[in-house]
This record gives sequence, C-alpha cells and structure tokens, in this order.
Amino acid sequence: MSTVTRAANDPAIESQRHAYNAAFEELGLSWHWDSVTCAGLPAAGREGLRAYIRKEQSHLLRAYEADFLIEAIETAKARCHAVMTRSRAQAARYALPQRPALAAHSR
Repeated sequence: MSTVTRAANDPAIESQRHAYNAAFEELGLSWHWDSVTCAGLPAAGREGLRAYIRKEQSHLLRAYEADFLIEAIETAKARCHAVMTRSRAQAARYALPQRPALAAHSR
C-alpha cells in the first residue's frame, strides 16, 4: 500500500488535512493540500508546514518570518480541528438509528 493510500485511509491524518485546508481558507491563503501533497511532506505538523512553505510558498518569506506564518496557520488549524471534531461528535450523538432495509421486510 502506498504512502498516499495509507494517509487517505487514516481518519486521523485526513481530519488534520481537512483542518489545515480550513485554516488556509480562514487565513485567506489559496492553498489546498490533497492526499498526495500531505504524503509528500517530510514530516508532520510544524516541520512539514515549514518545509512546504520553503518549497512551495517561498515568496511569502520575503514579507513574513517563517515562524510567524507557521504559528498563525497552526493556531487556525487547531481551532478548525476542534470545531470539526466537536461537530462530528454532536452529529453522532444526535444521529438517527439505522433503519433496516425495506427489502428485508417486504418478504
């Protein structure tokens, strides 16, 4: 199984990826990480973000310190992830029980 496939099948990694994308949007950055991009990062968290900025968004380093960008993104990502996690937990709590298939009762 490839690294990309493993990452895409790991709910924890996927939830972090979605939180990063939400943070990018919240901060007005036109970045989007897909599974391939995430799998290609040399590390997770701050160090992966630092590597991405240096490689793909280095023009921003002329105006901002890397640590400033990373802190802003990580703070927004943590907030987004908390909201997403809370929303999923609330949805699960109020989810309707699964109804048996109609076909099973029509015999």
